[in-house]
Formats: sequence, structure tokens, C-alpha cells
Amino acid sequence: MVREYTDQHHLPAATACHLRITNKGIIGRQMVDWRHSLEQKWASLRFGEMKVETRDGQHLFDIQAYLDELDPKAGNDDFSMKRKTPKAPGGTKVVFLFDVDNTLLDNDRVIADLSKYLKREVGPERARCYWAIFEQLRIRLGYADYLGTLQRFRREYPHDLGLLAVSRFLINYPFADRLFPKSLDVIKRVKQWGAAVLLSDGDVVFQPRKVDRSGLYEAVDGHALIYAHKEHELADVEARYPADHYVMVDDKLRILAAIKKQWRSRVTTVFVRQGHYARDPKMLASHPPADVRIDRIGDLLDYQIQELQAPLGNSTRRIS
Repeated sequence: MVREYTDQHHLPAATACHLRITNKGIIGRQMVDWRHSLEQKWASLRFGEMKVETRDGQHLFDIQAYLDELDPKAGNDDFSMKRKTPKAPGGTKVVFLFDVDNTLLDNDRVIADLSKYLKREVGPERARCYWAIFEQLRIRLGYADYLGTLQRFRREYPHDLGLLAVSRFLINYPFADRLFPKSLDVIKRVKQWGAAVLLSDGDVVFQPRKVDRSGLYEAVDGHALIYAHKEHELADVEARYPADHYVMVDDKLRILAAIKKQWRSRVTTVFVRQGHYARDPKMLASHPPADVRIDRIGDLLDYQIQELQAPLGNSTRRIS
């Protein structure tokens, strides 16, 4: 019961809270400002014709609203109008889903920096202990849990003050310096065609912190989803970001294959050969190829929307 409560209620609430307090609580301030403005100008609001359309078992309401001087953009999505996802040429609604680690951000360099720091602060032997615990948790949880590893490590060495330094190192790490070249350019480009959404695995504290400090959260306008196992959460992804077609960009063929199996022709999978997982011969041999294969995330700038709207099947295109 406790685990069910944690997974279904506490962790999602903690993630939402973290995202709301980023950037000095700007989202919260916007919500308060919008509420005050709404209270002052409510009397001037007028509503016109209402249309109801039933589609796929759902009722869609279209209501004309005359807002007078009230700014519709000031409202936060939590309690006002939903932002419309841009449509690609031809009217097809496309959503671009981006993994974070080793897809947009060079996480291998982050790990290399952490390894050096660990050896300096706690010594080589205890550094090896940290990574042994890290691997145990990664296998059990299915994602990297750096702060959880520190907690377990603390049980082994409760008086090692170097742990505090390592914690500060992780929390204050300059993730923006580890973005792959042209990552932000790619996000900006695809936003012309549809919503850009971060779809990542990770813990509920460190991964949102990484997304925020790297600048990726701002780049995608706050469209960030972080799960324990994203390939098992596609129904939730669809509910939050409905689309006619999805483009999934990831450095792990295993993830791309799992998503392709579920969404089939509704998704174009893009395999980015960056990071150690993407170059592991066993993993490459264990899963079918993606629809598109590129060597660097910046190579997506060479694509047009028409090439990504429909899966390419066996004729995998590669840019080197």
C-alpha cells in the first residue's frame, strides 16, 4: 500500500512541485497574477456560441470567449486554456519526443567528471564502492539513481564528510555545458512543426534538476515527462500529448524497439549513435534498426518534416 501510494501519488506530486518552484517560482507567480487579473476583470467577460463534438468517445466543447482586456496568454495551463500543439504542413499533428541522457546531453562526460571527483573526495576504494552500489540500484530500478546511491553509500561510510561534497557536486553541476552541439537548435527547429517534449527516465529529484539546469526545460517550454520506465507509460504520454504521429529520438535501440512495437506506424523512431549504449555491439545486435539513424543529434537539422512524419520501414536512412 505504501509503495502504491508513493508511485501513484507522492512521486508525481513531488515532480510537479519541483517543476513549479524552478526559476524562483515563476510559474507560481504567474498563476497568482492571473488569478488577481481574473478577479478584477471577471465582470467584463462574455461567452458566445457553444459547440459540442463527439469524437472517439470523448465530448469536445468549443466555446467562444470574449476576454476584453484579459490576456489569455497570462493564464497557466493548470487552470486555464490549454496551449495548442502546432501542426505540421498538411494538417497532421506531430509531437517530437526527445530522450535526455546521451541524446541531448552528454551524460557520459557527466559520469566521467563524477568519477574523477569521487576519487578525489573519497578515494579510489570508496569510489569503486559507490559505482558498485550505483550498478545494483540501476539493475533493480531500471534507471540511474545518483542521489539514491549516495544514500546507500552513506550507510557504509556514515562518517565520511566527502559525501556532502559529492552531493553538492551533483546538485550544482553545470549541465548546460554538457549539451551536445546543436541540441537546442534541433529543438527550436522541430517546434516549427509540432510540440517538442522531453521523455526521460530517472529519479524524481536529480533528473528534473538536470533537465532544469541544462536549459532543456526552458527550451521545450516546460513540456517534460520523467518516468521510471517511459516505454511502459505511452498511454499517459498520449493522454498528455495527443497526436496523429510521434517522432521518438533516443540513443537506446531497446527503448526505440519497445515504443515501435506499441505505436507501430504512428511513430518514427530516430536512433542517435551517441554515448556508450548506442555503440554497444551486443545491444546493436539484439534489437531491430530504427526508422532513422544519425550519428549526432545535430544531424536532425538536415531533415524535413515530410521525412519524419511517416516511418521509413526497412529503408533506414543514415546521416554520417
